[in-house]
Amino acid sequence: MKALVFGALGQVGRSLSAVTPAGVEVVACGRNRCDIGNADEIEREIERAGPQLVINAAAYTAVDRAEEEAERATMVNAVAPGIIAERARAAGARTIHISTDFVFDGCLSRPYRPDDPPAPQGVYARTKHEGELAVTAADPCALIVRTAWVYAAQGANFVRTMLRLMAERNLVRVVDDQIGTPTAATSLARAVWGLAERHANGIHHFTDAGVASWYDFAVAVKEEAAALQMVGNDVDVIPIRAAEFPTPAPRPRYSVLDKSATWTLLGEPAPHWRANLRIVLKELKEVG
Repeated sequence: MKALVFGALGQVGRSLSAVTPAGVEVVACGRNRCDIGNADEIEREIERAGPQLVINAAAYTAVDRAEEEAERATMVNAVAPGIIAERARAAGARTIHISTDFVFDGCLSRPYRPDDPPAPQGVYARTKHEGELAVTAADPCALIVRTAWVYAAQGANFVRTMLRLMAERNLVRVVDDQIGTPTAATSLARAVWGLAERHANGIHHFTDAGVASWYDFAVAVKEEAAALQMVGNDVDVIPIRAAEFPTPAPRPRYSVLDKSATWTLLGEPAPHWRANLRIVLKELKEVG
């Protein structure tokens, strides 16, 4: 099978290439090769690759900057996914689209199921939800995978930011009243390939196992990194309320996703997020 991956230079895109199953040829398409804001370029890449599967891992992910760059966020997150799904379907290829926990407002106190009604808050969240709708409209058999708090050894993410801050200062303040689940990009990539192999469609949720606040996540980064001698033990991680750290875009207070159906389909649950954090930190240490 040949799979065309849009967003191939991002965390998820790189991971999809790194854990490609046997028998699958990946055609990696990054923003240096295709502007997914351009319908003609999308069509050209699909025609050139001739894939049986198209995975859209591209997204405008600067949550706060999206409030000022709504037009660009809309093009990348809302319009382009529909174009990709439409062109893929016309070429006889299946579509997998990566989405986010941000489509929910975070007002529930239980994990969000795939069939719970979205209530996006802010430009990023709204455009990601619109992207889901566009994909489904273009191809009702497409697969949408919602995930959350993705990080990897490369790219801009919470883990790398925490390591940088912990190297620069002795005290780091982190929000403790926003709850979700950290997810290693390689873990998500393996799940995407597994769902593709099983010809899944509709909306599926996937993250690593467990629950954490951003503060819990930061404490784990400190403890695991200190054990690897990547940061010192003298760094204090202090919990603060989200109200003490206002941001241009709202964040869900609680965005844990219900993955039970996905895990059942895949045949096993995901590893706990802290186990995958340890693996990613070791990788980071090895590459310096």
